[in-house]
Amino acid sequence: MGSEAAPPPKWASTPCIMGIDEAGRGPVLGPMVYGCMYCARSYQKTLSTLSFADSKTLKEEKREELFESLKTDESIGWDADVIDPRELSAKMLKKNKINLNEISHNSAIGLIQKALNFGVLLTEVFLDTVGDPEKYRVKLSERFPNIKFVVAKKADSLYPVVSGASIVAKVTRDRALRNWVLEETAEGLHKNFGSGYPGDPQTKSWLEDHKHSIFGFPSLVRFSWGTCTAYSKDLVEVLWESDANDEDGNGRSSKRQKKLTSVGFTTLKTKSEDIESSGKGRCKFFQARKLELLPQF
Repeated sequence: MGSEAAPPPKWASTPCIMGIDEAGRGPVLGPMVYGCMYCARSYQKTLSTLSFADSKTLKEEKREELFESLKTDESIGWDADVIDPRELSAKMLKKNKINLNEISHNSAIGLIQKALNFGVLLTEVFLDTVGDPEKYRVKLSERFPNIKFVVAKKADSLYPVVSGASIVAKVTRDRALRNWVLEETAEGLHKNFGSGYPGDPQTKSWLEDHKHSIFGFPSLVRFSWGTCTAYSKDLVEVLWESDANDEDGNGRSSKRQKKLTSVGFTTLKTKSEDIESSGKGRCKFFQARKLELLPQF
């Protein structure tokens, strides 16, 4: 049952364990999905007999079969957090960047909190490590002091409850990609993009065929991935009017323009941005409306 079901099952009020794992951390295409599975501690031995395994070691048909099985098992709860590629790019490219590890931590924390809010008495949570295992464990323990956390490499192959979470995450991501509706309407747009991993020849070919000289790539693509940078050399150079009149070394004023040589891929702060934020050079839009930067309200 998903954690959206109400009311919670009776076993949820007894000590419970949870496993958390992800799918789609590395691909340049599609969402990253965090999945969780939980059950009563008393169900742990039975769980080990249900053939759950690291989803990467299973064929798609077997993953689908196991997912449907756990969905109908009334002694198991599960949930998934699907993080859109646009959200990943926006967070990783914003001024105050949120890196992939922090995004992953926040997703896991969200799944734990959601289960607690649902009424599940979590006493132990098992997770695959993201970054330093001990630092991750301490971070989670400080947030949830009443829960024991076990953070380990290859947790999806060590603990059946994490193996189940791995299947939840992988099947959810696979289905999301299969059912993905491309918002763009360019001629020849298709979904034959392979695995979505940067090293996949079919994925590389799809990226090459679907890049746009101005807008970059369809929204299915994670713009923040370094893989995209290699395709930026053929994009149109864009010039933005800054309307900033700076004096050069000879006392002459010269209009500056800001260049974005890689549309959608540059995050470095340029000198002209410094000028704009300092107020020395103001665009006409701001000048006409007498708008100024305030250090505080």
